Amino acid sequence: MLTIYRRHRSDCPRRDKFETRIHLEEDMFLRKGKDRGSCSCALWVHGLLGGEKLRKQLGTRDWKKAQEKIRSWRAQEKDPKSTVEPERKTIADAWKDFLADVEARKLHDSTVRKYKLLQRQMEEFAKGCGFRFLAEFDLPSVTQFRSSWKDRQRSSAKKLERLRAFFRFAQKRKWTPENPASELKSPKVTLCPTLPYTREEMVRILAAVDDYTKEMPRHGIENARRIRGLVLLLRYSGMRIGDAVNFSEDKLQANRLFLYTQKTGVPVNTILPDFVLRELEATPKVTGGFFFWSGKGKLDSAVRSWQTRLRKLFKLAKVPDGHPHRFRDTFAVELLLAGVPIERLSVLLGHQSVRITERHYSPWVRARQEQLESDLTNAWSQDPIALLEAKCTKNVQMKEGRIN
Repeated sequence: MLTIYRRHRSDCPRRDKFETRIHLEEDMFLRKGKDRGSCSCALWVHGLLGGEKLRKQLGTRDWKKAQEKIRSWRAQEKDPKSTVEPERKTIADAWKDFLADVEARKLHDSTVRKYKLLQRQMEEFAKGCGFRFLAEFDLPSVTQFRSSWKDRQRSSAKKLERLRAFFRFAQKRKWTPENPASELKSPKVTLCPTLPYTREEMVRILAAVDDYTKEMPRHGIENARRIRGLVLLLRYSGMRIGDAVNFSEDKLQANRLFLYTQKTGVPVNTILPDFVLRELEATPKVTGGFFFWSGKGKLDSAVRSWQTRLRKLFKLAKVPDGHPHRFRDTFAVELLLAGVPIERLSVLLGHQSVRITERHYSPWVRARQEQLESDLTNAWSQDPIALLEAKCTKNVQMKEGRIN
């Protein structure tokens, strides 16, 4: 006889008060206390199966699923052609194999770092729930795991995509029967409008460099001299903070700054103004050809250090909500206001699609606004009521002698 029972965790309030068991042969519930479904502890089974003792966790917290699983075992016991259930994968081993695959795909270091963060959070959650095997994560437990995140909408949506990718990897390898993360709906993401720096704010930021230099201790004078070059490079190249910190002199040929290579193999360059080139020439290099870091160690650490310095600069300049990425927004918006087509801007920003550029910068497209105004002018010139009113106005003006 096989018996299903719920093995309560040490912190479960039902641990010493309630007991629920199911005897499969009689299909009877023996209950003490309240409804058996009110507890979310793991379900186990013990008894005899095929003449051998069986005592194991079922990998689910749902009573009906547990019954169906054991009945399928009984059916396989009677069918000699039935296949043996594969060995369950532990959460730690599943993540080890998944991260090995991620590194083999040569994904960006920042992407790998985010997957490792998700791994630590998932393993910590599983430890608190008493989970060891990946199959123990069902839809309710994954929902509870997602609710423990402290991220905002956009970050939570991105993390959910990574969680789906992990379970999809596991499902294809038969480590879990389904992808529970695929049933979770993404949070509603409200796109915040792009906020470039105004020209007055840019003037205040550059003027604050002198104050920043005075407040820096003696060992930070070199970085104080570099910060002006970094600000101008961010503003007039449209580079992200990580790419700007990783900037080296071999990427600069005359006034052409190499940005990246397209999938077609064509390099993309941008042109820097002369005064930015002069400022970069006066910027002391850290080592070798690098301006803003040593080129050794982790780039993320250098980026965080420069972000801290820039926050201090924004504070001195009295610029609220200052952020390095706003220099990139300023670069994009100023080009759009100058009439640069959004398709060309998308190439300079390195976006995979023009749609990405449109989603962030379409309100600033000068050409689009001019086209809308032209369309409206053309429409009003053909409107019958507008034509009649214009004719009446002209007749009145002729009678009054204001026009010939």
